[in-house]
Amino acid sequence: MIQLGKYNELTIAREVEFGIYVTDGEGIDILMPAKYVPAGAKVGQTIRCFVYQDSEARLIATTERPYAQVGEFASLEVRSVNQVGAFADWGTSKELLIPHREQPKEMEEGRRYIIYIYVDDVSGRIVGTARLDKYLDNVPAPYEPNEEVDILVWKPTPLGYKVIINNAHTGLIYKNQIFRSVHIGEHLRAWVKEVRDDEKIDLSLQPMGYRRVIDSAEAVVLRALHLHGGFLQLTDKSDPELITAELQMSKKNFKKAVGALYKQQRIVLEENGIRLTDGDAE
Repeated sequence: MIQLGKYNELTIAREVEFGIYVTDGEGIDILMPAKYVPAGAKVGQTIRCFVYQDSEARLIATTERPYAQVGEFASLEVRSVNQVGAFADWGTSKELLIPHREQPKEMEEGRRYIIYIYVDDVSGRIVGTARLDKYLDNVPAPYEPNEEVDILVWKPTPLGYKVIINNAHTGLIYKNQIFRSVHIGEHLRAWVKEVRDDEKIDLSLQPMGYRRVIDSAEAVVLRALHLHGGFLQLTDKSDPELITAELQMSKKNFKKAVGALYKQQRIVLEENGIRLTDGDAE
């Protein structure tokens, strides 16, 4: 069965001058225009393709990779606005319509917005909405403490950042738990700290439990880097006394923290010190 607005595993049924037709094996054939056909594609081969509609509501298969599928959230840039609504780049040749009724505030060309993508019940078309609340927290939060989740940074609050968890729930990362630059629309890994009695979810950008000591050391190193303009003249060959004087931690914990930050691609190692990567530098 074809899933509109999602990836499908479809079989190449036949070739034509202007592309190929792919099928779900249940009688539905969909055109994939020639510009999307992968090199070496042959009849009988199964390919992963995204299915959407053209301007005349005909199903089209593509090997383009949209920034999000139906049922997902993404940060999208509005390319144009007219009397119908706003049109956003979502990674395919056909821009995504966000009708005026789905805009809490009139959208502006060139700005980015967090958008939920869905199929409109009336028109049957794929559209987007910036009215996100009705698509979130509709089922009980199934998370356990220290469970790893995917998050999308949604908007700042006085306490920190509100985020979208696993395309299903909202959560909060407190300011005092953030030791790096965070940007609206950024996809990150996070860990559940607590699901409260009111089902509000608190998150951390670092795992808890046995990593607590090393996470604390990572935070100290990151703070010191920010205070020193993104560079610290310390390495794994530095004198332990120098490390302790600068960071108030042992050389052992310093090396562990540096190793962890390097694996996370948050720092680069230089001959005479460590430096923040562009994503963490302010």
